[in-house]
Amino acid sequence: MSAVSVSRINKLATVARSINNSRALSTAARKISRQISRPFATPAIAAVQNRGVKTLNFGGTQETVWERSDFPKEKLAQIFKNDTLAVIGYGTQGMAQSLNARDNGLKVIVGLRKDGHSWKQAVADGWVPGKTLFSMEEAAEKGTIIMNLLSDAGQKDTWATLKNYLTKGKTLYFSHGFSVVFHEQTTVVPPKDIDVILAAPKGSGATVRSLFLEGRGINSSVAVWQDVSGSARERAFALGVGIGSGYVYETTFEKEVYSDLTGERGVLMGAIQGMFKAQYEVLRSKGHSPSEAFNETVEEATQSLYPLIGARGMDWMYANCSTTARRGALDWAPQFYEATKPVFQRLYASVENGSETRRTLEENSRPDYRERLEAELKEIADSEMWRAGVTVRSLRPENVK
Repeated sequence: MSAVSVSRINKLATVARSINNSRALSTAARKISRQISRPFATPAIAAVQNRGVKTLNFGGTQETVWERSDFPKEKLAQIFKNDTLAVIGYGTQGMAQSLNARDNGLKVIVGLRKDGHSWKQAVADGWVPGKTLFSMEEAAEKGTIIMNLLSDAGQKDTWATLKNYLTKGKTLYFSHGFSVVFHEQTTVVPPKDIDVILAAPKGSGATVRSLFLEGRGINSSVAVWQDVSGSARERAFALGVGIGSGYVYETTFEKEVYSDLTGERGVLMGAIQGMFKAQYEVLRSKGHSPSEAFNETVEEATQSLYPLIGARGMDWMYANCSTTARRGALDWAPQFYEATKPVFQRLYASVENGSETRRTLEENSRPDYRERLEAELKEIADSEMWRAGVTVRSLRPENVK
């Protein structure tokens, strides 16, 4: 792995840890995001291959994808020449998408609670009060495309206010199907006389911004809930590129939220922590030192093996390991498959029937939400495994001072 990719992965790892800490989100994560957003540099688009919409074979199934070259800046300017993008919310997605759209030449304003931390952060990022930075209500009134990038709980809490500004002919945009699909829990039911679209980046806001600045772009899914104008689909794909995507593929609001929630609770976050913890504890119980247990559980995975999977796939990673490692992995993979598939089936059912969203809304709407979250994250951070990880990471060559 190149020094550049190591540096970027380490930076994004820091951002990811910060995002999980609700207070640190306003400091470390945003500080790093701010560093990669300044100056408002033109992305290195010249380095991107000139490719376009195409139908590709995904493991035997033909699917169509759209790439950035299908919507160059000139075409984006034409499609959105009469539009003002009003980004509501300035979390990691709001920050990244608003900055990327602005850098792509689109007219963007931001709507926030005045004088809060996000307001101060937006000012620091170059948004000008009274010109490009307004209260949520003012921005929603001025915008023609209302980009609702508040948290899912925040969307529920503000819907009674926001819906008053969704007048005929406007477009309502989401980056998650949560609020609309589970409208019985959120009360988010869009008016029938507006377009409702979605562009969902497959990664954190920090990655959305950093990949855009690198001239690469993240991959995103696109969907249409309502097409009143007759052009919602084209505008959804165009906006997917406008916010910084390298390529986009089509889905539905339902499939986006089902797959997203399953992935987060599964292999992307929940399952990986559970498996790390289980293996680490078994090794420690058999007398292995914390440094050895962490290296064999986490460090080798994230620093050596996962990058190989990301580069060329699981089979290529297997082929580039020792014969002993390869044989053991091939023998044990089916057992892990049999053990975990029922868990994933239960997880998907819990997402599909609304249990997961109901718990999310209840927990994230509690008045002591931040305190409870910090306590849960502190328990992880204070565990022996992740404390050992702090020391192990400090020994990486790029971290040695």
